[in-house]
Formats: sequence, structure tokens, C-alpha cells
Amino acid sequence: MEKFLIVDAAMNDLIRPSLYQAYHEIVPVDGTLAATEITDVVGPICETGDFFARDRELPVVEEGALLALLDAGAYGLVLSSNYNTRPRPAEVLVDGSRAQVIRRRETIADLLRGEKR
Repeated sequence: MEKFLIVDAAMNDLIRPSLYQAYHEIVPVDGTLAATEITDVVGPICETGDFFARDRELPVVEEGALLALLDAGAYGLVLSSNYNTRPRPAEVLVDGSRAQVIRRRETIADLLRGEKR
């Protein structure tokens, strides 16, 4: 039986895994090292390309857990889109143990701002 871990992010946020099978380490933010399972990490868009990892061994996480997709790099936001009217995520700069939001998450109002009646 195939297991799916559905996250609150999608291919519009980070398309590299779908586009050319880029590998991004995925870890629980709380650092918990629990039992592991083989799972597919997917987004909620319902497209076959909406995935971050396939057949990946990851710690078992509970609903609501925070995950980090590491090493998104400079191309993460540049390749992002508003596909399915999804706002782009915030950008966070991590420097050692410090983290700072350097670009806020978009809102639906941001997406509609240029629309005319």
C-alpha cells in the first residue's frame, strides 16, 4: 500500500522536484527522530506533478506537524507561480540559528490587485 503525506505546499511553490526530479531533504521542524516510513510527499493541487518526494524514508509525523524542505535555494521563488490562484509563500533567510522573513507571504488581495472590472 502506497502512503501519502499531503502538505500545505504545492508544485507552484517549489516545482524543481516535479520539473527535473531535484532532491530536497525534508525534515520535521521540531527535530523529532521518530520511527520512519516510506512515503510520497505531495501537495493538494491534484496534479500528477504535485510532489516533493517519492518513495522517501521519512520520520512518521502527526497531522499539523511542521516540515522543512531544505536547500530550496535561489531558484525556489524564481520558479514559483500562482497556479490555481495559490499565493506564493514567504521567503525566510536562515543564517545559522537565526531565521528572518525577508519577503512576506502573498495574499489573495495581492493576486487580484491588478484586475479591472
